[in-house]
Amino acid sequence: MSSYVFPIQTAFIIFAIASMFLLVPWLVYGYRKDGFFSWSRFAVSFSFVFYLLAAYCLIILPLPTTRNTCAQQAADTVYYNLTPFMFVKDIMRETPMVWSQPSTWINMIKGRAFLQVLFNVLLLLPLGVYIRYFWQKRALWKHALVAGFGLSLFFEVTQLTGLYGFYSCPYRLFDVDDLMMNTSGAVLGFFAAPLLLALFPSRASIQAKSEQIVEQNRVYPVPQLLALLIDSMVVVVIANFLSIFTLTNEIQTVLNTSTAMVIVLFFIPWVRSGYTPGSAILRFRYVDRQSSTPTLRALLKRFIAIYAPWLLLTIIQLISKYAHPNYRGDVIQPYLVWISLGINTLYLLVYLILFIHMLVVLFSGGKRSFYFDEVSNIRASRK
Repeated sequence: MSSYVFPIQTAFIIFAIASMFLLVPWLVYGYRKDGFFSWSRFAVSFSFVFYLLAAYCLIILPLPTTRNTCAQQAADTVYYNLTPFMFVKDIMRETPMVWSQPSTWINMIKGRAFLQVLFNVLLLLPLGVYIRYFWQKRALWKHALVAGFGLSLFFEVTQLTGLYGFYSCPYRLFDVDDLMMNTSGAVLGFFAAPLLLALFPSRASIQAKSEQIVEQNRVYPVPQLLALLIDSMVVVVIANFLSIFTLTNEIQTVLNTSTAMVIVLFFIPWVRSGYTPGSAILRFRYVDRQSSTPTLRALLKRFIAIYAPWLLLTIIQLISKYAHPNYRGDVIQPYLVWISLGINTLYLLVYLILFIHMLVVLFSGGKRSFYFDEVSNIRASRK
């Protein structure tokens, strides 16, 4: 069992790192496709990525300690088995079974050869489940057959070529029985999928919900927060670009960032009918709640409401860094400690209020709006 733990742990680490880069693009893709965030589809898609990583790590790990694997093997080492059903002989040789003695059946099931066959079946069984979910048609079981055989062949070739020539000789066996068991597992998973997929909403129900949300012209808080995150990334890019042509100091950095925020959060939506870069990607815009148009007054209020907390936090940071004289006298020092404590407390308090507000809005189910939309009387609209 320990030989399986290390590859899965490695796959999880790779998956965690990859997820940091894939999360935002995938959320954007899912929202543009469905019109809302289907967390069940998100879970299925990301679990599919993790499954492929885990399966690949299981067939290549652990890696040999040296690239010269030929030196560690005998000259007559056989690197492949092209005889089908050799696993039957292996099972009977390692754990002979007597039909009249049930105890021998248990020994056979516990044997290494049988467990190896079971592992090869289970390895691609999830692939069949995923294919059934993605296509939703029982008649397409041939997709699972072809995909299972193709992925298994890829695994076997990977082993036969010594990780595509990285190692001088193969360090695992190319086995036709593995091809058979892997492919059988994929097909078995395809037909067993309905037992598991009953826990997830069907693609038809997701499509129906998508059409309903679009018809109601609803934009939930999560996509609005994601759009603001994308806008923040654009602000950083523009601010860094402006820094190329300006001096490098804290005050100039604040000015560059402020200019970028004006461009992204006010000027662009003003000239682009309420679309910021983030909202344009997610296919909605910001409009006045009464007129359903992006008025200059409302957009300006929204910008100020977003800019003011950021400016306050920035000023607090600058005061904390530069305001205190570098003096260590016995009389002044206690006052400096209390001033520093007060500044840091105010800084954390502002962050805490914003964080709690964000959680309240996100878990309100769309019944509450972010404070900058409330004070500016703005709402997100798909039209």
